[in-house]
Amino acid sequence: MPSNQDASMYMVPPKTPPALNIPPSNSTVSVKIIDSTSWIEVPLGSLMGPGIPGHDKLSCPSYCFLIEHGPLGRKILFDLGTRKDWENLAPSIVNIIKDHKWGLTVEKNVSEILTGEGVDLKSIEAIIWSHWHYDHTGDPSTFPSSTKLIVGPGFKDALTPGYPVNQNSQVRESDWQGRELVEVDFSASGDLTVGGFKALDYFGDGSFYIVDAPGHAIGHVCGLARVTPDSFIFMGGDACHHGGEYRPTKYLPLPKKIDLDMSSSTIKSRAFCPGSLSGAAFCDVFNHHKPDQEVYILAKNFSHDTDRANLTIHYLEEFDAADNVFVIIAHDTFLLQKEAEIDFFPRGSLNDWKAKRLDEKARWLFLKDFAEAAEKGLKQETEMGEGIILKP
Repeated sequence: MPSNQDASMYMVPPKTPPALNIPPSNSTVSVKIIDSTSWIEVPLGSLMGPGIPGHDKLSCPSYCFLIEHGPLGRKILFDLGTRKDWENLAPSIVNIIKDHKWGLTVEKNVSEILTGEGVDLKSIEAIIWSHWHYDHTGDPSTFPSSTKLIVGPGFKDALTPGYPVNQNSQVRESDWQGRELVEVDFSASGDLTVGGFKALDYFGDGSFYIVDAPGHAIGHVCGLARVTPDSFIFMGGDACHHGGEYRPTKYLPLPKKIDLDMSSSTIKSRAFCPGSLSGAAFCDVFNHHKPDQEVYILAKNFSHDTDRANLTIHYLEEFDAADNVFVIIAHDTFLLQKEAEIDFFPRGSLNDWKAKRLDEKARWLFLKDFAEAAEKGLKQETEMGEGIILKP
């Protein structure tokens, strides 16, 4: 529970989360969040469930991060969204997108977004892929060959060579052709951990960690950036796809009262604008009726390794409960809304998130997806689909 909040505001008393034991350091990085201009629409049941009336699809952006180490003069990117010419993705994934009629639009490559704001692409030393799925890999070929591509454990064995050498591959050989392809080796860090995750200290000074977050896909990693000596941004990638997968929890139960301004909802069909709803009204929607249990669970066949994906979610929840960590997953639609008060690139950085209490402002916005059901007394479904996995 955030230290500045009263336990009495919650429906049940919050439990104390375990210590994260992040090594101390005074070294920091600047973190800017980038709206990659990707917009994706997929059936909710392909990923998670059981469904809730009014929320039958995941309509979402795909965020990236520009991480700058000022004293060292070094810049890296975490994820790239989807490439603008997405029909030039590897044919196997293009066919999946079209066959399943998934919605996908992209206005710009991240390289265009950066150069449009005066960022020299030669200054980007590395791109870190949280994982190899099309909505995160972008188009690395638009960056100079001096920019390394960093991938998680197991990537090279499972996914190289890429298309067209391997006609069935879902990644393109051109993504790393002519540049250094680096696979993270967490064993090189000995027993370094942050929270429950194995970690690699990227700059060597405690300012940015790549963390091993397996389960969703082969080689899935997250990022942990120190933005002040004692506050952090956790870049969750696809550890979760919706706030309902990792909230509420025993550490962060539902509040008794939740203010939701539906006038800024990205779901254009919303015709009502409730001022506030009780936590109890949402509990009545959920199958389990509990204020301290996640709303959604992973679809059976969605993850590469469901057990490890669930463990990753558990560890992420411990970060989410810490009052000095702001967890941002790649597809959190509600960060785009005005009440989240997020300054996207190029407007500013996220380094002052704690002073602005951005974590508190964004935390329960995902409940907008369930507000209609709560207002109308509708119930969560009891059955769910098995999901769809992207296999390498």
